[in-house]
Amino acid sequence: MLAIQPAEHLSSCISVPGSKSYTHRILIATALSDGTCKIENALTSDDTELTIESLRLMGVNIKIDSDKIIVNGTRGRLTGSDKLYLGNSGTGMRFFTALAAMAEGRSVLTGNARMTERPISNLIDGLKQLGVKIRSLKKRGYPPVEVIGRSIEGGHISLNCDISSQYLSAILLIAPYTKKGVYIDITGEPVSKPYIDMTVDVMEKLGVTVSRKGYSEFYIPGGQIYSPGDYFVEPDASNASYFWAAAAITGGRVTVEKLTENSGQGDMHILKCFEEMGCHIERGKDGTTVIGESLHGIDVDMGDMPDMVPTIAVVAAFADGVTVIRNIEHLKVKESDRITAVRTELKKMGINTRYSDGVLEIFGGSPHGAEIDTYNDHRIAMSFSVAGLKVPGLFIKNEKCVSKSFPNYWDLFRSLYTGF
Repeated sequence: MLAIQPAEHLSSCISVPGSKSYTHRILIATALSDGTCKIENALTSDDTELTIESLRLMGVNIKIDSDKIIVNGTRGRLTGSDKLYLGNSGTGMRFFTALAAMAEGRSVLTGNARMTERPISNLIDGLKQLGVKIRSLKKRGYPPVEVIGRSIEGGHISLNCDISSQYLSAILLIAPYTKKGVYIDITGEPVSKPYIDMTVDVMEKLGVTVSRKGYSEFYIPGGQIYSPGDYFVEPDASNASYFWAAAAITGGRVTVEKLTENSGQGDMHILKCFEEMGCHIERGKDGTTVIGESLHGIDVDMGDMPDMVPTIAVVAAFADGVTVIRNIEHLKVKESDRITAVRTELKKMGINTRYSDGVLEIFGGSPHGAEIDTYNDHRIAMSFSVAGLKVPGLFIKNEKCVSKSFPNYWDLFRSLYTGF
């Protein structure tokens, strides 16, 4: 359990590691490419290490050389493996389920206990429409799953993405290697749309054609192949958010270097939330700065940036009035049930909340210290750590869970001030 000490007059410049979401996607696309690829500034974390190890088990030669990752592409030729363990990496489980469909032979994908509670039925259904032989080994529609891989013809499918956009991203990433291409009709309203854009961005940067009609229709011609090359992973906006939140809560000033408004990451929209809550934002060519001011509640739809809900929720605890966060029902199936986790831990701090039908209300007040349970969820740990910069007596249990996405988080957190 880690004690956080309050900080005054916070002023800092932070450099965060590469984007986890971009790292996953670039690793997979380069693994399917037709040559040697060099990836710079990739995130090294529990989740990305699981991705690298799983790619190796499927026959991909990957070398980590100092601050670079060297990937020798397989031209889409993968070997099935019955030892694909993805921990609690939802991205990994979904992406590798699709990869296993194009690999030669049988694959079995497993994870930790929480992973067996995270639904994957819509992706299974989409792959079955493409002729893939796939089944859940225990509870229907949940991991672990068995996939019998082979060459995929392609075709026309309907896909429901109202729980996770990663179902679509998974199929998009393998679609260029089908014989006839893939037409995808999206049913329902997809969540986390910016992550779909991120997947398409990676595919196009690696030389693959994607046609689309907004977020309702996608067509990827078959017989394509990702191009080798050198690729740079931009800093992670999700991980930057905790440092910007620190400025918001303390009335301080924090700059995150090399992360600008040109970023394609959807979580950059959290800056608009901070701005609407009363913060001042400086957007420069070399980084982005948040300057904390008096905070007030806002009404915001966060369906497209669900990972930022715990961050905004903690900041809202210090704001005057009520903050209303909408369209977040899908947070129940993240690394933890984040709706319940956020409400439970805010209650410990003396903050009232209300939840109904995908809408979370947070009644700002005067939070106090508490022992914060993290539910083995990295984002709960990092979000609530920021509160300890403002109020005494705040402790983070199981603080090491941040290694899932941000192994050096506490080192950077300490660099904000000298008080702990």
